[in-house]
Amino acid sequence: MAKTLFSKRLSKELRDLNTNPLEGVYIDEADDFTRWRLRIVGAPGTIYENEEFKLEFRFTPSYPLESPEVLFIRPYVPVYSNGHICLNILYKDWSPVQTVAQVCLSIQSMLSSCTKKELPPDNDLYIRSAHASPKKTAWAFQIRMNQW
Repeated sequence: MAKTLFSKRLSKELRDLNTNPLEGVYIDEADDFTRWRLRIVGAPGTIYENEEFKLEFRFTPSYPLESPEVLFIRPYVPVYSNGHICLNILYKDWSPVQTVAQVCLSIQSMLSSCTKKELPPDNDLYIRSAHASPKKTAWAFQIRMNQW
């Protein structure tokens, strides 16, 4: 039976992650092509330095044409308390050339830019109205400009 595009792609990505591991990214479970669990570690010199976060990647047969659904797994969730991640590359700026490794690096970068360990100000409102899937949220992405 011929392998589908998404299973070929995920096989390659898993092989790459195992062969050339990223600093601070660890595979906990990747037994099939529907769900992977990874751990990322906060980067040195940041408020999350050496803290571990668990992520769940959920794939559909449309991957890589469609982004994976990515959630932080409890108990420690540094973003919305339901694990949803407001990161543009997971939604409107997804490109099929992106990989699980690149998503992990983007999440590490997002965490590295945090200056306070706190939930987003609209967490309670969002949790009350959010769908189970973060992909059903109409995210409003903001561009932060550094002030020199």
